[in-house]
Amino acid sequence: MQLTLNSRFAGNIYIIQCAGRIVLGPEAMALEAALNQAAELTFNRFVLSLAEVDRLDSIGMGLVVRFAERLRRRGGDIRLAAPPPFLAKLLDITHLSNAILSFPTEDDAILSYLRQPAPQDAPASTGPRVLFVDESADLCVFVRTVLGQYGFDVYSACLLRDARLLLQVEGTDYILAGPGTFQRPAHTVLAALTPLAPKAVAISLDDNFKTLDAEQAAAELLQIFKPQVSA
Repeated sequence: MQLTLNSRFAGNIYIIQCAGRIVLGPEAMALEAALNQAAELTFNRFVLSLAEVDRLDSIGMGLVVRFAERLRRRGGDIRLAAPPPFLAKLLDITHLSNAILSFPTEDDAILSYLRQPAPQDAPASTGPRVLFVDESADLCVFVRTVLGQYGFDVYSACLLRDARLLLQVEGTDYILAGPGTFQRPAHTVLAALTPLAPKAVAISLDDNFKTLDAEQAAAELLQIFKPQVSA
């Protein structure tokens, strides 16, 4: 089966779900392009979800190992989630399991990063922490960039389950729900998340937020956080 890729991120972890084959040719090239594109966006912690992969050749495996080595040179890593039986066996008999960590589920792989202590040289953020939740990766980047310019420490998730994982490990001062949040009203998303951060301020964006011009959307976003922006 030809390779298909679906990507999302949870905080600063980039998840790529792979289905089909990862072999020499267009498939390996497509995966490499997806990895490089995310790395250019400053992501350096990756999860490859492989439950639906039905074939992996030496070129595909070599690509994963090479990219992992590249990431580790800049303090990152790539980890495998839900490898199918043939791949789990390959990792075991070749001892590649010592070079590439694998986990039974996506959630386990994500949590393996979240539970790691922060690097000692990572800059400490002193601004208010905001978790933004919306299914649009582009909107997540927009909100993170705008608020980040005013000192906010913003992290985001495109799936509700990822947002739950983030809150289980990392605290927040605000939970901000976007207008395109998994085909469910923002208030139900906030209701699902606030028990995990009971002291956080819960805010939802208007349904028309993503259709606003960028300048207007930025102004509306800053108005929501006006007391902190003005401080």
